[in-house]
Amino acid sequence: MSWIQRVALLLIIVGAINWGLIGFFQYDLVAGLFGGGEQSGAFARVIYALVGISGLVAISIYFAPAAEYDQATVESK
Repeated sequence: MSWIQRVALLLIIVGAINWGLIGFFQYDLVAGLFGGGEQSGAFARVIYALVGISGLVAISIYFAPAAEYDQATVESK
């Protein structure tokens, strides 16, 4: 797993925890820490954008094991 994939996975975890907090307690941790309690804070928006981009990077993580498995089966034949 590359460093980009590791950072993306970390940001996805942060995003998932944030959504859990929003769902259970109606508290947006990212906005609370970086945006002054509202989602319009500039730094909070950057964090949201990075989490979104990380979700796109995670698509490659999702399909990587299947590609590795296919390669291993081809090599064993």
